[in-house]
Amino acid sequence: MSARTGPRFKKLGVTESRALLRRNNVGRMAISFHDRVDILPIHYVYANGWVYGRTSLGAKLVTITHSRWVAFEVDEIDGLFDWRSVVIHGGVYLLRPDGSPAEVAARLRAIKLLQQLIPGTMTAEDPVPFRDIVFRIHVDDISGRAVKSK
Repeated sequence: MSARTGPRFKKLGVTESRALLRRNNVGRMAISFHDRVDILPIHYVYANGWVYGRTSLGAKLVTITHSRWVAFEVDEIDGLFDWRSVVIHGGVYLLRPDGSPAEVAARLRAIKLLQQLIPGTMTAEDPVPFRDIVFRIHVDDISGRAVKSK
């Protein structure tokens, strides 16, 4: 008699979770205001405990100014029982070009990182020039899970 085997679930460690964030460049940011939660797909770059991205004017910015606490998720899916997922929680910080010297320096660093993903970012060759609001999310908490078929 053979024992039934099924998929094996496991928690990812912090190192594995960070590696998953570094390997990918599209994730989803969950924002909440009053009794509504929105999930927004974004391009991003992960570096040194921060997720960097950019967006355009819209309702999401109003939401973020009222509550900067977000969740951010990235998945790698190879099959129904073959995937990895990381969720981070943290605060969103808008990086304004007219902010404090530290904020301006962080914005310039963010742009350089984002240019590794899309070389024309914030230049005349930018494929999405309307996304001119740069932000970063601090990774206050990170957790990951994975499943693999036996």
